[in-house]
Amino acid sequence: MSASEGMSASEGIEYVSYGGEHHLPLIMKLVDQELSEPYSIFTYRYFVYLWPQLSFLAFHKGQCVGTVVCKMGDHRHTFRGYIAMLVVLNTYRGRGIATELVTRSIKVMMESGCEEVTLEAEVTNKGALALYGRLGFIRAKRLFRYYLNGVDAFRLKLLFPRPEPNYSESRIASEDYTNELADGDNLVPYKSCH
Repeated sequence: MSASEGMSASEGIEYVSYGGEHHLPLIMKLVDQELSEPYSIFTYRYFVYLWPQLSFLAFHKGQCVGTVVCKMGDHRHTFRGYIAMLVVLNTYRGRGIATELVTRSIKVMMESGCEEVTLEAEVTNKGALALYGRLGFIRAKRLFRYYLNGVDAFRLKLLFPRPEPNYSESRIASEDYTNELADGDNLVPYKSCH
């Protein structure tokens, strides 16, 4: 079992990374069955071929019961992750499967240098909004009549903490610059406020 795979002993759920074309029909069947938006095979292939490391599937006794499909890339000067599809079969909801799938994708996005993660969720989808709220997502924008069924969406956003600047290194650099200024002809030394 690789690092991207794992078993949840309490539920008997196995999580696996997208492993190739044999997983694509499983993802398509779940999404078509559970989500309101229709997608073409080209949409699925766009995500799983370009970002296979961001897609995960959950299995119970050999049956695919959940999946998450994501991407990442530059967006307006920000390296952003995006959760395109998250589905768990209705009979398997409430067991933490969706949380585990999303958490695995977010971890890979963070390790890949993403600064934030976004997605859209129907304003009427209380379960999804609660799940993402627990994971730290905020409601960034309301998108009116976003879905084909006429329902509004919330754009949800998760911001990753920025690394704290190392003040001791910047202080040393400032002192070096002050010394260079003091050594120059007719230059007034810079007085730093430490």
